[in-house]
Amino acid sequence: MKYRSMTLTSLVALATGALSFAQVAQAQTVVDFTVAEYSSKTGPYFEEVAAAFEAQNPDIDINIEVVPWDTLLQRLTTDIAGGSAPDISIIGTRWLLDFASQGIAEPMDSYLTPEFKSTFIDTFMAPSVIDGQIMGLPVAASARAMMVNMDLYEKAGATPPTNWDELYEASKKIAALPDTFAFGLQGKEIETDAYFYYALWTHGGDILNEDGSSGVGSPAAIEAATLYKKMIDEGLTQPSPTNYSREDVFNLFKQGQVGTIFTFPMLIPQIKAEAPDLNYKIMPFPEKSAKATYGVTDTLMMFADSDVKDAAWKFIEFAYADEWRSKFDHGEGFLPVTKNVAAEEYYQTDPDISGFAAGLPYAKFAPTIANWEEIADTTVRALQQIYLGQATPEEALGAAAEAINKIRGM
Repeated sequence: MKYRSMTLTSLVALATGALSFAQVAQAQTVVDFTVAEYSSKTGPYFEEVAAAFEAQNPDIDINIEVVPWDTLLQRLTTDIAGGSAPDISIIGTRWLLDFASQGIAEPMDSYLTPEFKSTFIDTFMAPSVIDGQIMGLPVAASARAMMVNMDLYEKAGATPPTNWDELYEASKKIAALPDTFAFGLQGKEIETDAYFYYALWTHGGDILNEDGSSGVGSPAAIEAATLYKKMIDEGLTQPSPTNYSREDVFNLFKQGQVGTIFTFPMLIPQIKAEAPDLNYKIMPFPEKSAKATYGVTDTLMMFADSDVKDAAWKFIEFAYADEWRSKFDHGEGFLPVTKNVAAEEYYQTDPDISGFAAGLPYAKFAPTIANWEEIADTTVRALQQIYLGQATPEEALGAAAEAINKIRGM
């Protein structure tokens, strides 16, 4: 009986301990964070940040979920519709207006202290301001540029181009080399439209006209698309560009098979890790009648229906500390969005990153307008028709402009 009594006492103690543990577990706040995948480094980086934060805040658990960019918008849309949206997420800034207008994004003004707000570079903060409210924070930034394989240019006896005529002539020489593609042209998935905007802008066109109507049917747009199609037809690009995503084109370049691509700073760390002997040079986009580059930001957004906003904001402030931002920007190859990181010598002297940053004074951003993704998809479908020879540039882009104007209610 004594043994039985002791066992019973032990069970009571165990049950009490289990109850206490359950109470502690229940008291822990969980913050769900959906992270856009930039590279293989993205997930491990944010897990490291989360672990460091949790060590200082044992009552808060940061649940990281990494989602590829190509499926991120659909994933968030599904989660929102199902009532299971995360508390915070990285999003494309171009989606922010729609999320804000639908009441999905939480305004951040009441959380931002003057000191914290002052850490950001105004240029990159501006795209997240909607109707005078800060609806998100810049989490990643880049500008685009041309990258050329210097070895292929030298073998072909070509000079790296400064304008489109020079690019075309150099591409004819490079395409004559064995097992080589002169110009890597993206034709599917995310940012297929952006690969066209580079040519559109430098030919003097724009995504929207001054009256807000679509500019993709303009003479400049048709001229730019006609050049791309000409390069496809003459074998100056890789075969069937509509089968190649951004990453596919970049992989060909890393393998030394492409003479020229248009790219972002995030490719630099990949080249250094995967193709350290590649001899490349960063240059401005070819000009026709204008200088241009694409300025891009991604946004960290807090969801309006989150019930753990204070804990989420505490993590946000932690993740924007200089040490973490520097590690993120260096690791992924981004331009800094905070002033202290931007002041690092690296961003002034490194020939690669400074080559991208040089275009910021004349950078163009995607317009902050409603239904942007639908508009971008309309442009992509028109480009794919052109690349596949299913429609002329005039036909495809003219129809796209009409469709976009309808989307915009014009």
